[in-house]
Amino acid sequence: MRLLLSIILVVMTAVSAFAQNPLAFSLHKLGNDPKGPTILVVGGIQGDEPGGFSAAGMLVSHYNITKGNIWVVPNLNFLSIIKSSRGSYGDMNRKFASLDKNDPDYESVQRIKEIIRNDQVDMVLNLHDGSGFFNPKYIDKLHNPRYWGQCVIIDQKMIASHKFGDLNRMASIAVKKANTELLKPSDKFHLKNTRTREGDHEMEKSLTYYAITHGKPAFGIEASKSFMTPTRTYYHLSVLESFLKQVGVEFTRDFKLDPRSIKQAMFSRVKLALYGGKLQLELDNVRKYLNYVPMNKNLATEFEASKPLLTMVDAPNGYKVYYGNRNLTNLSPQFFEFDDSLSLLHLTVDGKKQEVPVGTIVEVDSHFRVNSLKGYRFNIIGYVAPNKGPEVDVTVRKRDLVKRFSLDKGGRVYRIEAYRGEKFSGMVLVRFSKNSAVAVR
Repeated sequence: MRLLLSIILVVMTAVSAFAQNPLAFSLHKLGNDPKGPTILVVGGIQGDEPGGFSAAGMLVSHYNITKGNIWVVPNLNFLSIIKSSRGSYGDMNRKFASLDKNDPDYESVQRIKEIIRNDQVDMVLNLHDGSGFFNPKYIDKLHNPRYWGQCVIIDQKMIASHKFGDLNRMASIAVKKANTELLKPSDKFHLKNTRTREGDHEMEKSLTYYAITHGKPAFGIEASKSFMTPTRTYYHLSVLESFLKQVGVEFTRDFKLDPRSIKQAMFSRVKLALYGGKLQLELDNVRKYLNYVPMNKNLATEFEASKPLLTMVDAPNGYKVYYGNRNLTNLSPQFFEFDDSLSLLHLTVDGKKQEVPVGTIVEVDSHFRVNSLKGYRFNIIGYVAPNKGPEVDVTVRKRDLVKRFSLDKGGRVYRIEAYRGEKFSGMVLVRFSKNSAVAVR
C-alpha cells in the first residue's frame, strides 16, 4: 500500500513559490480606508527573533481592521527566518545607510525602502526580540542599559513636521499601556532613546533611522528573548495595539490576548494548497515526514499558503515545509500525470450521502464509505478492504484504519485518493471526531 499525501480547504493568504521566489518577503495590506492613517509593521528583519515575526504574522491572519489601515511585512528576511539566523548574509538591519548592489540582501532592502517611502505610510513599527531586559539603570546582569529586551525604541524625541511626530510621547504611552498588562512585574517595559543623530553610527544604519530621515515616525519594539515565543508575541501585540489606538486604527481579533490563546491561534488553520487545490495539506499537528506525495513534473510547482510565514522550499529528496523557523514537515514526492476530469467524490458519511468537492475535508463521527464511480478507482490510505478487493461501497470505521498512515500525529485524519487509470485525479480528507473509536493497528 502506498502512502500518499493530501488535503484541505480554504486558502486565506496566497504566496507563490518556485515559479517565483518562495523566500521573497510579502506585503499584506489590511483595511480599506483611504482617508484613515496607515501603519507599516515589519517583522523578521532578523531571523532569530520569532516573537517579532510571529506577531506580524498574527496581524495578517487573525486581525480585522475596521478603521484605518495596516500594511504588514511579516517575513522581511525569510531565508534567515527558516535558518533561525540573525542574518544569512549579515545583519539586514545594518544595511539601510548604504549597500553594495552585489549584496544578496540588496533587492529586499530596496523594496522595503520603497514601501517605507510610500506617501500613504504614516508610521513604521519594526518588531524585534532583544536579549535580557533593558533598564536605564544597572539593576543586575540581566537588567541594565546594555540590553534591549522589553523596551520601545526611538531614535530621537520629535519629528517636528509630522502629525505623529512626538515620538517620545507616543512611545511613553505604549510603554505605560504594556506595563498595565504585564504577566509578572519583572517583565516591565521601558523607553529607550538611542539618540542616533548624536553619534550612534550603528543605529544610523537601521531601518527605523532610515524611516526617520525620510520624515516617517518610526519605533522599534523589543520583547525579551528570555521568554518563549508566545509570550514574546503577547508583549509585541500589547505594545503594537497601543500604537494602533493612538493613531486611530480600529480593529477586532479572533483570539484572546494571552500567551496560551496566541499559541493556539498561531498553530491553527495552517494549510498549504498545491496545483490549484487538487492537492491540499492541513498542517495542524502534521506528521514530520510524508512520503509518496503525488506531484507532476510537467506542472509549475506553485503553492498557496494560509499564513504568510508558511513556505515550501526545495530539499535534496523533495521539499521542506516551514512555518516561520519551524520545519513542520518534509515531503517526498511520487510523480504522476494528473487528470482534471473529477471534481466531486460521492461519499456516505454517518449514513448520509454527500457530494464532496476534491480538496476538501469531511467530518466523520462514526463511519463512512466511498461510493463507486464508473471509470475511477479509489484508495483509502491506511485501509485494506476484505480480500484486498476494491475500497469502495464498504463501511469504514476509525478502528479499521492503521494509525501510522494518518496525515496527523493524532490518528484522526485520513486520505481518500482518486485515480483514473494511472493518472491522479485528486483527494479528499476524512477527519474523525475525537469521540470516534481509536485506530488500534
